[in-house]
Amino acid sequence: MTTHPQWPHVVLDPTAHRPTPFRQFVLKVHGRCNLDCSYCYVYRGRDDGWRERPPRTSEPTMRRTAARIAEHVREHGLDRIRVELHGGEPLLTGPDPVLAYVRAVREAVPADCRVTATVQTNGTRLTAAALDRLAGAGVRVGLSLDGGRAAHNARRVDHAGRPAWPAARAAARRLAARPETYAGILCTIDPATDPHDVYRSLLDLDPPGVDFLLPHANWAHPPPGIPSRRPGRHRPATTPYGDWLAAVFDAWWDAGRLRTRVRLFQEIAALLLGAPSSAEAVGLSPMAAVVVETDGGIEQVDSLRSAYAGAAETGLDVFRHSFDRALRHPGIAARQVGERALAPECLDCPVGRVCGGGNYVHRYAPGTGFRHPSVYCADLERLVRHIAGRLDRTARETTQDGT
Repeated sequence: MTTHPQWPHVVLDPTAHRPTPFRQFVLKVHGRCNLDCSYCYVYRGRDDGWRERPPRTSEPTMRRTAARIAEHVREHGLDRIRVELHGGEPLLTGPDPVLAYVRAVREAVPADCRVTATVQTNGTRLTAAALDRLAGAGVRVGLSLDGGRAAHNARRVDHAGRPAWPAARAAARRLAARPETYAGILCTIDPATDPHDVYRSLLDLDPPGVDFLLPHANWAHPPPGIPSRRPGRHRPATTPYGDWLAAVFDAWWDAGRLRTRVRLFQEIAALLLGAPSSAEAVGLSPMAAVVVETDGGIEQVDSLRSAYAGAAETGLDVFRHSFDRALRHPGIAARQVGERALAPECLDCPVGRVCGGGNYVHRYAPGTGFRHPSVYCADLERLVRHIAGRLDRTARETTQDGT
């Protein structure tokens, strides 16, 4: 049985706030992957619960999940939702399971609710025929890559050690020719790489958007380049991840024309200008996403698996429980209560309401839980202050040019 930490599972009252309904449903199609990436937090991490689940979601589980989603939509009068088809590798056996799941949800929800469907893939199984079928069903496709060159993706190999890059590059080229279906690229950053080279190489793949992700880490298992220490103390002398992202921001900002959206930069800029956030990496807007596993288990976001075994579990499933029940789970409630989930250091920090404490997963410390600053605290402050400085400079230059 999983022993959860004090925050939020013991301390937080999940009934003391008005919950935000789920609008994003991450549906697991396959529980296995054809790649063996060296940094994978699921298959090489501390939580091996995936071994106990079915390798593939059954048709009855799809139908039951779709019915629960429709129930949630009707209960809260939602006019649009997002379904994200994930794995493992969701295209492991081709597009049929993905298309079946999307079809089940669309048929179940009320006719006035718009369903935006996206499949997130490593690209190795995205054949021309598979892409045709996904595009024909209105399913958008996102790629997971570490950059736009073979060298950037050296850690992404199959179980025989063969590189995934040739097939992933072919998938990117196919998607570039279908911009209406191309959802963009997720890229986990590595500060050992040249930020300008990574950014330019990704632009060469013509994505409509790029989402740069910090590697999942926490106070017990810090990322490379950030020594282990106690939460909120002994700030590092260097900020390798913040420096890397600041360099890419400058390349993106100074380009003269926007070639692609970069979600993290746009979110921080919007927050600095007073707009609410819409991403879990920064800001304080309520998290409105939930996961359904291959066995129908209702869980929190996958990235929690990087904290400790069982961290994502809720004990709920679509056969016995509604999604409204999940809204009252302490782990889900903790991501909807805004400033109440922040550490005192974050509340006192000038940029705390912009970074929002950072990704919830990166705040974990054994025993005490998730009410700490992010293990990337200094890097986030570096990036936020850098973007704020660039916005201020641009505003002053614009004012001068107009007078």
